[in-house]
Amino acid sequence: MSIRVRLVLSYFAMLIVPVVLSALAIAILFMLDETRDNPIRKIFDREGAVYYDIKRATLLDPEAFLREEDINRFEERLEEINMNLIFRIADEIHYASPRLSRLELEDLPAFGSVEGYNSDFKGNHLVTRQEDFLLPDRREGSVFIVSNDKIFPKYFRDYFIWMVGLVLSILALTNGVLTYLVSRSIIRPLRALQKATEEIKEGNLDYEVKPRSKDEIGKLSAAFEEMRKKLKESVELQLQYEENRKELISNISHDLKTPVTAIKGYVEGIMDGVTDSPEKQDRYVKTIYSKAADMDRMIDELFLFSKLDLGKMPFDFEKVDIGAYLQDCAQELVFDLDKRGIKLELNALPEQTLYVKVDREKLKRVLINILENSMKYMDKPDGWIGLNVKAQAGAAEISISDNGQGIPEDALPHIFDRFYRADPSRNSSTGGSGLGLAIAWQIVEEHGGRIRAESELGAGTRVHIELPLWGRTQKEGVSG
Repeated sequence: MSIRVRLVLSYFAMLIVPVVLSALAIAILFMLDETRDNPIRKIFDREGAVYYDIKRATLLDPEAFLREEDINRFEERLEEINMNLIFRIADEIHYASPRLSRLELEDLPAFGSVEGYNSDFKGNHLVTRQEDFLLPDRREGSVFIVSNDKIFPKYFRDYFIWMVGLVLSILALTNGVLTYLVSRSIIRPLRALQKATEEIKEGNLDYEVKPRSKDEIGKLSAAFEEMRKKLKESVELQLQYEENRKELISNISHDLKTPVTAIKGYVEGIMDGVTDSPEKQDRYVKTIYSKAADMDRMIDELFLFSKLDLGKMPFDFEKVDIGAYLQDCAQELVFDLDKRGIKLELNALPEQTLYVKVDREKLKRVLINILENSMKYMDKPDGWIGLNVKAQAGAAEISISDNGQGIPEDALPHIFDRFYRADPSRNSSTGGSGLGLAIAWQIVEEHGGRIRAESELGAGTRVHIELPLWGRTQKEGVSG
């Protein structure tokens, strides 16, 4: 439920619930008044009892109102409930309670004018009962029960104040409870977000934020959690980059130090006159040139890798027949491989023409890096490297196979990782920056393709490069 709907429902609940509860409370109050000693009801009951005795006396013993002791008995009973007695014979007041000194007695109702209750006010008093009868001598007699008109308003006023207080209490309690419930559903997740913010500010990116609802704050919590995960991934990636850079500096320093040390040694030999023959001097110069070329190659690889890693390497894509392209590359590379005693075989091309979108120079660099890696670890006198291309699930799959020493199973998943080398010795025969296959992986990724390897130790390695066919997206072109 959204916060807006929650607030609207809370608003209507604050209007309706107090009204319902107040009505229910008043109803219960009146029900309880039926069963308990209600002061007003008690007054009415005692008045009714006195009136019953007075009416009975008018019927059975009218002369009782002429006797002082009977009049005093009725007066005492009425006085207990703050009521008064008047007895009139004809138009003359025979008896009136002393408390009625301010009552206008001449305004009393006439004989036979009313029966039962009379609601006319007389001064500050109210005639509540009137009973007319005839004395034995046929004179007209009237008995009046009179109350103070301020008694009943006082009771009603007290009840009204009490009910208003009850309604206000219910209103305050209801609004307080509803406000607390609604505010808690909003404040608690906000406090959780505040806590998460403080944890992240202190560098704790493992502090998880769990959405507790599906409202706006729940969505905010989910977005915050997603941000935390992205931030954690970014920080971890940055730390990995930093670690990679440190490893790069260490590796490059080591790889550059070896040829530099060799160059310095040969130069010192020339300076010291060790090269006492033209042949020896020529050999020293060629060695110095070879070591300088190695350094130049490593620097080029480092520069290329840095540009690829930063995404600043431009690509010139074009539509290429991959079969014809591999034929051209094989013709260029076959002579270099023959000099090293390695045979290059290009298997039969597919019958259909396979067009791919590639950068010719960058893809050639991928092939050269893979071939150089194969030549570097070739341990057989009759070494060979095979090239093959075929259509595979909307992609052109280039396979490069060799019969070299192979790659250990534990190292195979990491050969395309940055700065990874399966041979930790970094000797002169297999030396290098360890960036060749990492560069190949990045270039293939920029083509929207995929590169993978399979190997058997002692038998050889096969590297597969999958490139989307022309007009295919990466998702369609690369097989899973």
